[in-house]
Amino acid sequence: MMKFVLAAAFSVVSGVAMAAGGMAQMVEAMDQDVSGGTVTASKVVADVNGWLVVHRTDAAMKPGPVVGHAPLRKGETSDVAAILTEEVASGDMLMLMIHAEEGGMQTGIFEYTLGAKEDGPIRVDGKLVMTMITAK
Repeated sequence: MMKFVLAAAFSVVSGVAMAAGGMAQMVEAMDQDVSGGTVTASKVVADVNGWLVVHRTDAAMKPGPVVGHAPLRKGETSDVAAILTEEVASGDMLMLMIHAEEGGMQTGIFEYTLGAKEDGPIRVDGKLVMTMITAK
């Protein structure tokens, strides 16, 4: 089950999903200054090793191109910082999403491109495990 908590024009949006093993998968983050070249999730819970992936998005809430990523370990992790690989301007909307480390040619190398299956997004009951923020 995926729940979205919207507060003050997307200042905080959290996606929570229950995995088969009962672990609540989630990404928590707030609107933040990205001028330093990173985006940080305050808390990520994943039931597999994988990636915190930063996608461009907009009010339609569809994931767009990847603009950053960081490795994740299974379980709960605090302060996960993804290095941005493209310019992100103040006011841009970003989707922080959990992707799995599976299906690619190499373990530990992020191989996802938009729409690919390699290192693709985690889905629980067909819904993405993600949150949305606005860059400051």
